[in-house]
Amino acid sequence: MKSVIAPISALLLSSAMLLMGNGLQGILLPVRGGLENFSPLDLGILGSVYFLGFGAGCLHGARLIGAVGHIRVFAAMVAIVSANALLHPLAVSPVLWWLLRGITGYCFAVLFMVIESWLNERSTSETRGTIFSLYTIINLTVITLGQLMLPFGNPAGLPLFSVVSILISLAAVPVSLSRAAAPAPVQVVRIRPFHIYRVSPVGFVGCLTVGLVNGAFWSLAPVFAHQTGANITGVAIFMSSTVIAGALGQWPLGRLSDRIDRRKVILGACVMAAAAGIGLTIFHGRGAAFTYPFAWIYGFFTFALYALSVAHTNDFVEPEDYVETSSSLLLLYAIGAVTGPPVAAIAMKFVGPSGLFLFAAVCLAMLAGFAFWRMTIRERAPQEDRADFADSIRLAQTVSAVEPLSEDLGGAHETAIAGHEDELEETPAGRDRP
Repeated sequence: MKSVIAPISALLLSSAMLLMGNGLQGILLPVRGGLENFSPLDLGILGSVYFLGFGAGCLHGARLIGAVGHIRVFAAMVAIVSANALLHPLAVSPVLWWLLRGITGYCFAVLFMVIESWLNERSTSETRGTIFSLYTIINLTVITLGQLMLPFGNPAGLPLFSVVSILISLAAVPVSLSRAAAPAPVQVVRIRPFHIYRVSPVGFVGCLTVGLVNGAFWSLAPVFAHQTGANITGVAIFMSSTVIAGALGQWPLGRLSDRIDRRKVILGACVMAAAAGIGLTIFHGRGAAFTYPFAWIYGFFTFALYALSVAHTNDFVEPEDYVETSSSLLLLYAIGAVTGPPVAAIAMKFVGPSGLFLFAAVCLAMLAGFAFWRMTIRERAPQEDRADFADSIRLAQTVSAVEPLSEDLGGAHETAIAGHEDELEETPAGRDRP
């Protein structure tokens, strides 16, 4: 294990500090915005523009990295994000915050592109699963730790924003001082969204729906918790417990989906998550004894749905198309995440704070109905063609450089991240990751 981790330790450390800072900023901005009397729609748009910027980074980041190199791009993006964090408390305005948050989303897409392309080049087909599993564990852990920093300062002041800036600034140090050679230029993968729908309607609709729901959650759940009576510590615990539950739900639901029709697992997870959303809608504001159990159930089932949708789609594509498929599904998720927060904010305006989870419950119930309908008209994929969930989840959340939408159906497609070619050649059909 030491021989696997040592060459990538600087990258993992940089990733940890980046995501810890982003985790703190992600919960801090909605809370501070609420204190500044931003409307739920203002805060919903704040979440949308982050994902809009993130999508733009996926489209343009590879060109930027190719022009000046990985390390210079990494340092530049870190400097911009760090400065942005300090600008928020100095200029409190919804419109300015939208601009800053969109820029932050762009920068983080490029930063993840740098880190993940580097991790891929430093791994082999034998170690890539271990490396990306460790990367995923670190991501979920440090995001939670970042959220739990919220009670250690006053969201109305400057210090917490300074902590965000410090963490993100320090992320540049390990990468900048690393003696490891920079990876090959990031290659670009073309995407075919309508082809993805023809191949796997449930995977297509699933990723789009999860984007709607999760984008709204990340943007507005702190507002929900605060408006239903939680103090700053309560907001941090609410968010962190939901994220931890989501991390715990990945493995059992994924393993179950390897044994039965994945659409049954998607349907069941949607029903349970929708029920928890209804519970949060009905029992919000009645204390932690009601709120936290429903939040835990909601996170456990909701956060596994994206990886389940990716795995289900991979069951119907060829190994050489896994990276293209993953990139297309990530873009669908981003489209949903841009749309979901303002729609959920409108629901909160008319229904109250619980409108967030009412919106989520409706979306998840519709996905459950769609999955059930598809089960009646299409058989599950043959067992020998099914990809392991553990393989699919490794890159389900990673960032790929993509070209603008394309429906070119001919020819082989370039891989999104340098270093995939050897793995795609060495693994049997239907058993690789996206």
